[in-house]
Amino acid sequence: MVDALWTPSAAAVSASRMTRFREQVAAGAAVDLPDYPALWRWSVEQPGPFWSAVWDYCGVRGEKGAVALENQTAMPGARWFPEARLNYAENLLQRDDEHPALVFRGEDGRRSEWSFATLRRQVAQLQRALRLLGVGRGDRVAGYLPNLPEAVAAMLASASLGAVWSSCSPDFGVPGVVDRFGQIEPKVLFAADGYLYKGRVHDTRDKLEQICQQLPSLERVILVPFADPQAAMDCAVNWQDFLDEGGAGNQAPQFEALPFDAPLFVMFSSGTTGKPKCIVHGHGGTLLQHLKEHQLHTDLRPGERLFYFTTTGWMMWNWLVSALASGVTVVLYDGNPFYPGAEALWRVVDEEAVEVFGTSAKFLDACKKAACRPREDFQLSALRAVLSTGSPLVPESFDWVYHEVKQDLLLASIAGGTDLISCFVLGNPVLPVVRGQVQCRGLGMAVEVWDEHGQAQTGAPGELVCTRPFPSMPVGFWNDADGQRYHLAYFDHFPGVWRHGDWVELTANGGMVIYGRSDATLNPGGVRIGTAEIYRQVEQIAEVEEAIVVGQDTGDGDQQVVLFVRLAPPARLDATLAQLLRARIRANATPRHVPAVIAEVSDIPRTRSGKISEIAVRDVLHGRPVKNTKALANPEALAQFEAAALTAF
Repeated sequence: MVDALWTPSAAAVSASRMTRFREQVAAGAAVDLPDYPALWRWSVEQPGPFWSAVWDYCGVRGEKGAVALENQTAMPGARWFPEARLNYAENLLQRDDEHPALVFRGEDGRRSEWSFATLRRQVAQLQRALRLLGVGRGDRVAGYLPNLPEAVAAMLASASLGAVWSSCSPDFGVPGVVDRFGQIEPKVLFAADGYLYKGRVHDTRDKLEQICQQLPSLERVILVPFADPQAAMDCAVNWQDFLDEGGAGNQAPQFEALPFDAPLFVMFSSGTTGKPKCIVHGHGGTLLQHLKEHQLHTDLRPGERLFYFTTTGWMMWNWLVSALASGVTVVLYDGNPFYPGAEALWRVVDEEAVEVFGTSAKFLDACKKAACRPREDFQLSALRAVLSTGSPLVPESFDWVYHEVKQDLLLASIAGGTDLISCFVLGNPVLPVVRGQVQCRGLGMAVEVWDEHGQAQTGAPGELVCTRPFPSMPVGFWNDADGQRYHLAYFDHFPGVWRHGDWVELTANGGMVIYGRSDATLNPGGVRIGTAEIYRQVEQIAEVEEAIVVGQDTGDGDQQVVLFVRLAPPARLDATLAQLLRARIRANATPRHVPAVIAEVSDIPRTRSGKISEIAVRDVLHGRPVKNTKALANPEALAQFEAAALTAF
């Protein structure tokens, strides 16, 4: 038996929504489901009955129809709830009371609160104003916005009409925005005048002017004054004026009844290997997956508070906002998570009495390195769960959370992606937390780990695959009429099976260890190594702020490991530190993990969602052009890598 860092009490397990759902399903289907593994097996073997049960248990508002799944072995090609009619926005706006729906916090201390009734009124006004513009089913509406209540309202108003919403954060440059929105040709753009970051106001109006000039499809631009309350632009109508075009706010919103797979969101891939892919997700699949993950895997209850640190350009924003469908108060934040210090987000968690707090693995690691001790600085009395995603959560960060945040806490490392707008593996309120592992495979997700021959395996690293359809598979890619690009993205490597691109290991106790992206795995001596195995060792060294590791071809069919480190001042890389790094890696991993080259850099390239870009660095080392530097938040960081490798240890 693997030692657990945390185990739920018997009372908590019994009272959990997961247990109640399992008992309901077992009684209704007359099957024996004694525990979570049995429920998971049933959910993937009986996908139609399972997802129909999720619809009923979570109280989806809409017409379900008599058929849950057609072509259930086709991947892609399965059709979920082909007779259904529903609307995502209607399900998020079921409440109409004065309970807080949205709480906004800014890094400058500002705070605002919208009740469910206020949110409904705003959506109703926006909806009517959009309808007057001729916005309807299938039209695209885009957001270039910070993580504000107005962004949520604009999205819901668009969805209520059957329009398709897409958003990115205002720190994107003009080319990155045009690369994305230019492909989907939005009719309307909601945009803010600026955003806050590290104590500075960043005015985006010049960028917005250029974006409008390069998006000829735009018929209207609505400006949200955020950085400057008096902001105005000739090319845009003010938010309040646009609301007024929708008339008085005392009418209820109307909701277009739509097919289950009607397009809801266009999500964009990071775009580091070319123009971002436009991934289309539907009303029903998005809603059903998020309800399952919120209510069953996270155990969210009406009235609780969920805070996930995200921008509008990351899929976790869509995931966060969907919690409104469970009657949850959603806490929004805009700004730098470390401004003015490492305690900033923990203060929000404490002051807003947040029950579930979500963030990135890198944030937790950075808190650890900053010697942040939330349990000493704050009460955190309401906090019962911390969620982490974006990159593998290393075992030492598990330790830090339980030592320095709270002992009685569900720490859920979760992983999935923009491609499925949800998770393949995630947390579970009825299972223990094991150091360094994701707790379980998600219900209804037929996840396996395959070797290079397509054989399922346990206890060894391999490719994360999903062997059966699930509702939040993309409806398709934008402008991909024959589905070829969609097929190539997921189903080309193992025909008829979703290959996700993560290098993982399924453990004997049903957990998952994630080693990194499979396209970034290292291959020295013909042995595949996950990059996370090296990061775990290197980033425990006090002098190392962060690192990036890639494989470099040696010209003889082999590969050497090249490690770049960004150091904490005043540390500098020298022979002594390089020897210390190699010794730690050799002692705690294997000799194959030891880098042949270690070099110092001042910055590490990352995507807009904060993920380090190993592929971009690998291309630089091999003299290949980086296909889309516009997808990087800091493309200037790439310039130093080739030279750094020449002055290495």
